[in-house]
Amino acid sequence: MGGFSKSEQNILMSVLCRAADAARVVTLAYFRQPDLGTENKAATGYDPVTIADRKAELAIREILQDLRPHDGILGEEYGEVTGSSGLTWVLDPIDGTRGFVAGAPTWGTLISLRNADGPVLGLIDQPYIGERFIGGFGVSQLQRGSTRTPLAVRPAATLADATLASTMPEIGTPVERAAFNSLSQQVRLTRFGMDCYAYALVAAGTVDLVVEAGLNPYDIQAPIAVVQAAGGIVSDWQGNPVHDGGRVIAAASAALHDAALEILSQADLPG
Repeated sequence: MGGFSKSEQNILMSVLCRAADAARVVTLAYFRQPDLGTENKAATGYDPVTIADRKAELAIREILQDLRPHDGILGEEYGEVTGSSGLTWVLDPIDGTRGFVAGAPTWGTLISLRNADGPVLGLIDQPYIGERFIGGFGVSQLQRGSTRTPLAVRPAATLADATLASTMPEIGTPVERAAFNSLSQQVRLTRFGMDCYAYALVAAGTVDLVVEAGLNPYDIQAPIAVVQAAGGIVSDWQGNPVHDGGRVIAAASAALHDAALEILSQADLPG
């Protein structure tokens, strides 16, 4: 599948899970603890980073450098290392650091593997509740302890019946926010504050749409792999590939994707 032999797929899947296991040890040691060493990365507003973010990424990188020394690595906290294999691991050790700081179990560790065409394998890992969502190489699965549950988006709902999720009500620029609000007015339910866990719920069949703006590659590549493996669609607001981040829509069906794009595309968006 995708140029990988079955043995290669098994090796890469094992590396993916070992890297996530290493991050779990770190993040669980700090979650809901009083001293997170939190710093604000933003010049204005609040964009926190904690000791756990940095130590978890280092733990992942140690696994990858040991087991996959020829692959590249792109991480939120420590940048990019170029590899020679044509494969790159994309890391967000804690996606949803605001939730992590607040003690809410909606954050997750994002790890994906991409080639020249985009992500081929990825996971969304929520250590505190013990849920790991994996997608790629013909696998679409929720792992919880020893239990393995297949993932699949739910049957196509109309826009009026859909549940829409995003990270923050103040999504993106004023123009992007207006476009989102136009869409939100057409759905049954809108929920905020779930960060990467919202994409996991699209794959699990309980959320129909996720719409966000201003994302980075490490925010979206793992969710792309997980949602697409479960039968969903992920693109930018014009229907193009969104591997490099930006304005993102994840949808449970082609019909919902098209309906949401029709509304979002009416906004006068630059770029």
